[in-house]
Amino acid sequence: MEAIIQEISTFLQKGRAKNVKTLVQQALDEGVNPKEILNDGLLAGMMVVGEKFKNNQVFVPEVLVAARAMSAGIAILEPKLVEVGNEPLGKAVIGTVKGDLHDIGKNLVIMMLKGAGFEIHDIGVDVEASAFIDKAEEIGADIIGMSALLTTTMPNMQEVMDVLNERGLRDKYIVMIGGAPVNESFAEQIGADYYTPDAATCAEVAKKAVQERKKG
Repeated sequence: MEAIIQEISTFLQKGRAKNVKTLVQQALDEGVNPKEILNDGLLAGMMVVGEKFKNNQVFVPEVLVAARAMSAGIAILEPKLVEVGNEPLGKAVIGTVKGDLHDIGKNLVIMMLKGAGFEIHDIGVDVEASAFIDKAEEIGADIIGMSALLTTTMPNMQEVMDVLNERGLRDKYIVMIGGAPVNESFAEQIGADYYTPDAATCAEVAKKAVQERKKG
């Protein structure tokens, strides 16, 4: 059993979607618990990729192919996970703020968060402040994640914070921000909960933050 799960993780790290699909199906046929395949095979493999990405041992293209392999495996697992009632770790609304059309950073964050076990609602790029909050309210999100790649669009993160405060919803959500021009002091200035320098760190911090909040 262990061997096949290890193989799933290894092939995922290499970005071999076909092998991952075949092995996930094989593991299911052999009666391996779908949660185990997800956590110890797919998610564990993606976490390794995330760690390597953080340490500059692999780069964006490798992360993208690994994520594609993960998605291929999850597509086969999904119906089974629904049967066993797999609860996501938390829900996150992720988007790039108004005026900003960059999505590579956002997409990497989404992959890492999925890899950490989150249910993700990607609301795209050039997103109005109120759209982040409307979506978060609609799905019962734990996290609102905002990305900005331009110094000129950073103030739109402040706008999201303002709307949250106006609606009296600030304390309801964990607000995370990131992007090349963004830093710790900007996060403090606008009152966001967390700034993270890269996608892998974002997933770690999000996981901790949600677990602490659910305990608290």
